[in-house]
Amino acid sequence: MSWNPDLDRSIPLGDGVDAIETVIIPRARDLGGFEVRRALPSTQRQMVGPFIFFDQMGPAEFLTGQGIDVRPHPHIGLATVTYLLKGRIHHRDSLGTDAWIAPGSVNLMVAGQGITHSERMDGLARQAPQSLFGLQTWLALPLHREDDAPAFVHVPEAELPLLQAEGKQVRLILGEAWGVKGAQAPSDALYADATLAAGAVLPLPDNHEDRGVYVLQGAVSVGGVTHQAGEMLVFRPGDRLGVTAGAQGARVMVLGGATMEGPRHIWWNFVASSKERIEAAKEAWRAGDWQHGRFQLPPGDSAEFIPAPDR
Repeated sequence: MSWNPDLDRSIPLGDGVDAIETVIIPRARDLGGFEVRRALPSTQRQMVGPFIFFDQMGPAEFLTGQGIDVRPHPHIGLATVTYLLKGRIHHRDSLGTDAWIAPGSVNLMVAGQGITHSERMDGLARQAPQSLFGLQTWLALPLHREDDAPAFVHVPEAELPLLQAEGKQVRLILGEAWGVKGAQAPSDALYADATLAAGAVLPLPDNHEDRGVYVLQGAVSVGGVTHQAGEMLVFRPGDRLGVTAGAQGARVMVLGGATMEGPRHIWWNFVASSKERIEAAKEAWRAGDWQHGRFQLPPGDSAEFIPAPDR
């Protein structure tokens, strides 16, 4: 799609800064030459729409023989969304999925009542230097879907809508916005990857209750105030506004969707509407009954796993 009028509509910008409810500065963690920046959950907001976890991975460079090795671990009550800009990750899960995540495609894994997966940069990929830059997010599941059976969906880059207008290119990853539809999520979600030329204005879709923008590269301004890479802006519901790219352009992730029915409990890799659900999942993982229990290990990657934390 070469042009979309929804990307070029008139936008009032003068008081746009007043529409920002929260500015979140991610917490950075060094994982041994590999940096992760976590914007959600934060002290300001637990969620933006259904997004309850938002991590920027890298950018990182790995020497030959190096890469990430996340051993098998469990999830409940959420859907993971992995989206890469550089590099490849090998995903295996307890459903038997064995897939490589590549830049521009999206992997959507619904944990529901329980799933186990691993994420590695392994095999032939380690025979040369590797790069990694991307995002991993979690969507909290609606109450009526917390006990869903686990599922996995891979959507290639070519199947995600790509919109282009003057100075901007937007790939819609999840949900419905700007007149097109991306991949379907188990929660009412909005997720998009937008690259903006210098001075280009991206209108935020107004058909979602919660909306946020995470600045990946460059800088954007709202109401004359500049926000740099690594900041997440959360906007008030209902306001019609846009973000303007700075002199060097910008790349941003747009996120949001419907707010959840209530807060969620988070412990380790588990998300749930009640502490009782969390405790039951803890016991099931610690029991280690991979043959008959709630959790199984991924076929082809069952020699090790991450133990549950002590607390």
